[in-house]
This record gives sequence, structure tokens and C-alpha cells, in this order.
Amino acid sequence: MLSLPVDSRWESLRGRFSADSYVALPGLIGPAGLATLGGEARRLESDAVRRDFRMPCMADSPRHMTTLGGHRIARASPLIARLYEDRELMRLLSSLLGETVVAVHDPVERHVLNVLHRPGDTHGAHIDDYPLALVLFLEAPAHPADGGLLEFHPGSDLDDLDAPGARLVHHRPGDGYLLRSDRTAHRVTPLGRPGLRRTVLNFAYTTQGRQGTTAPSASLLYD
Repeated sequence: MLSLPVDSRWESLRGRFSADSYVALPGLIGPAGLATLGGEARRLESDAVRRDFRMPCMADSPRHMTTLGGHRIARASPLIARLYEDRELMRLLSSLLGETVVAVHDPVERHVLNVLHRPGDTHGAHIDDYPLALVLFLEAPAHPADGGLLEFHPGSDLDDLDAPGARLVHHRPGDGYLLRSDRTAHRVTPLGRPGLRRTVLNFAYTTQGRQGTTAPSASLLYD
């Protein structure tokens, strides 16, 4: 289902990830996998919940999006649950991080569905509970000017997103990226017009010994 980079590229990808806390994985989902996962997402979206609020523990940054938490995904989609724990995928992530990557125990946060589908929809500024976020794009605006871009600032807190040095990245359906999300402030820019959609699966991973207490943001967004 995933078209993982060949082993000979891993060292180069690891260098980029170490330098930027981000690495793009274009075409990570092959055409057949994209069709399958897209169908799963459309089916799951019927049970997702609309969220429109400001996140108090993340500098009151906005959330305008439709979400489904990992506990509900696990019950409804064994396919996504299996993909999350794919051994070759976790071997790649461990190589890019430089230490063993393990699944998150928290059933709510380990794999979530995020859908932006209205003008102005956005996933506001935040830092994640766990070290790694692997984001898989099932739908995305075709043009950067339409919004839905990842914006991040390596090694930053939430206030630094508006400072010089922040990066904006456009992704296409089938793309993925890996972000060192526990120490990189990031957000998704608002959708710019009607008719646009940005649908992603976000897989959270951690390292051995990091399964501790989390911030309330996940429960507010996905419970």
C-alpha cells in the first residue's frame, strides 16, 4: 500500500530530517493504496465530528476542521490500524530518527483523521505530544495559493510561527511527510475558497520510554 523509499536513500533522508525536523516523502502512497485509503477515509468521515473552537492550551489557536480519533478508527478500519503498525514503515521511521520508533499506546492519538473542507478551515498552531508525526495526504488543494499548506518553524515555540524563518510546504494527494512534531511549532494554513478539500491521516509515533502524560489538546480535538 505504501511505496517506501529504497534503503539506499535512507541516509540522505535522515540527514534532511536531522537538519530540518521535516522530510518530504512524495508519492509515499501508491495509486492503488491512495484509492483504497481514500475510500476508507470517505467511509469514516460519516462518523467524524465537526470542530470549531480555539485551543486554550495552544495559545488559543483556531481549530476549524472535521476529525475522527484513533479509538474510533481502530474499531471501524482494521486496514488503517494494520498500516499504522507496518514493520517496514516503522523500520524506515526508526532509521530517519536514529533510534527505535514504537507505536503510541494512547488509542485516541495514535492515528487520527483530519479533514478540512470549508473555506477558512484550518488546523491552528500547535506542538504535538509525541516526537513523530507521519502525515499521509489523501486529498489536497492542487495549487499552493488555495491554502492547506503545512507551515512550520524548526526548533520553535508557537510564537515563532509568525517570525522570519517559518517554512510553507505544499503537498499533493499520495504524498507524505515526517515531522519532529514535539519540538517544531506547526499549523495548516486556511483553505481559501469553496470546493477545496484537505484530508490526511496523521500517524503519531514515539520512542521507548515516552508514553507519559499528554496535554489536553488531543482529547479536546478527537474524543
